[in-house]
Amino acid sequence: QVQLVESGGGLVQPGGSLRLSCAASGSIGSIYVLGWYRQAPGKQRELVASITISAGSTNYADSVKGRFTISRDNMKNTVYLQMNSLRPEDTAVYYCNARKRLTALGNYWGQGTQVTVSS
Repeated sequence: QVQLVESGGGLVQPGGSLRLSCAASGSIGSIYVLGWYRQAPGKQRELVASITISAGSTNYADSVKGRFTISRDNMKNTVYLQMNSLRPEDTAVYYCNARKRLTALGNYWGQGTQVTVSS
């Protein structure tokens, strides 16, 4: 089992910044990739960014490329999402995700944290 604990969500003005953190614990040795997803009301959950544990290879949604940065601290078993130049359309519940090499082998979610971008 893997547990994910998120922090850092909140209210921010357009153009502002926010940093999300997700601390992983439990049986994390076989986790292959960490990611951040988001879900706005009435919409599907979508991938925002991901990073592999071993190589640090990153992937971003086109809508956040150049504004968001995902990173991980393997010593702390923590993944971060630095969000800059925030827009109202970034408003959503953000979820931390950890999965093994194959989703069927293990796929874990945090509780979600609300990010609201509003003036």
